[in-house]
Amino acid sequence: AIIFNTFDELEEEVLEAIRAKYNRVYTIGPIQLLEKEIYEQNLKSIGSNLWKEDMECLNWLDQRKNDSVLYINFGSITPLSPDQKVEFAWGLAKSNHHFLWIIRPDLMNGKGSILPEGFLEETKGRGLMVGWCPQEQVLAHPAIGGFLTHCGWNSTIETISEGVPMVCWPFFAEQQTNCRYACKKWDIGVEIEGNVTRGKVEKMVRVMMEGEKGKEMRKKALEWEEKAQLAAKHGGSSYQNLEKLILETLLNNHYH
Repeated sequence: AIIFNTFDELEEEVLEAIRAKYNRVYTIGPIQLLEKEIYEQNLKSIGSNLWKEDMECLNWLDQRKNDSVLYINFGSITPLSPDQKVEFAWGLAKSNHHFLWIIRPDLMNGKGSILPEGFLEETKGRGLMVGWCPQEQVLAHPAIGGFLTHCGWNSTIETISEGVPMVCWPFFAEQQTNCRYACKKWDIGVEIEGNVTRGKVEKMVRVMMEGEKGKEMRKKALEWEEKAQLAAKHGGSSYQNLEKLILETLLNNHYH
């Protein structure tokens, strides 16, 4: 069998092609939404974070207006060069928007200070930087208006599940494909193309947080959120597929 952390409506064409070739294909995503349907308290230890979470950022978000904060996280393994870090930092500073930036302890390639000189003064009061955070809770927070992401699949499916649009900066592996789908097919993303510059970062942040396009993407993102939530609910396609997967596994084990 092939098991995917996605749901049928999100990737109909692709899944149709795979199902034409393979008999047993199970879509059981978004997994984190299905997890909420499990009421076993002793399963609270389930988690997929590679880094220790900082919970303080949720208190900080509580002080912010709805849809006013851009969340920035490049995932568990994507590296940033010192130059890229400087361009992102000044792009965020010049955008004049509130932001929550996750800067992993290992995020830098090479030596040097974590942030450019003058950046903290420039963004005082509207920016928060932490080492890691509970991403699902952050994306679900009403203050979050957009997600600047590398477009790894976990982040992509989590942002869809919470109805948050994306500013995409894909780095490697399947991230370019996820970015293309977000921008061209699902209409919930804009891409920072080519080499990252502060001008491009500022422009895309403004498009997301201020412009008409940002409003349209937010509306579309909420539609996708509804579909994701329905798929994971009792009786939804992913919920049923998970039950089917468990039953067929048990039956197979029984016969062997």
